[in-house]
Amino acid sequence: MEHLTLAKLNEGLSYIEQSPRDKGVLELIVRRPEIDVREILEIGQLDLSQGLVGDNWKTRGSSRTPDKSSHPDMQLNIMNARAISVIAQNKEFWQLAGDQLFIDMDLSEENLPPGTKLTLGSAIIEITNQPHNGCVKFSERFGRDALKWVNSPTGKKLHLRGVNAKVIQPGEIKVGDEIRKV
Repeated sequence: MEHLTLAKLNEGLSYIEQSPRDKGVLELIVRRPEIDVREILEIGQLDLSQGLVGDNWKTRGSSRTPDKSSHPDMQLNIMNARAISVIAQNKEFWQLAGDQLFIDMDLSEENLPPGTKLTLGSAIIEITNQPHNGCVKFSERFGRDALKWVNSPTGKKLHLRGVNAKVIQPGEIKVGDEIRKV
């Protein structure tokens, strides 16, 4: 996979900014049963205590909790499908981002501030205030310019790297499900 330059990434901004604001579509579900292992799912289960059932979120832990246990406000990592399509250029590489849910919806701070609830399949999730930033692995997979781009002031405002969420009503989700603001 060729890594894009900042100039090429910026060419995709207008496409990303056209993301639907009030209702979107779940484009991809990725379960991470182990570190660096990905499973593409057509159907998934969201659970109050596990997040995406079968994902390693609960056992992996977090550097953001004092005891390094899983962070309750980081059960789900969600990325804008248009942003990852610009960055990765090919859907087969989306899973490398490390997120579980890829949705065609405006994830910007303005559109989905922390506390926003979204229906997804029979589940309801809530956007949390935990930042979701690009990291070393993201840079290795998509390039230094992609990391700079998602962590730039514009990237952070639009949440190009994505958002964190938690499950507040368990349920089944499937690719193609509509996502709506509650």
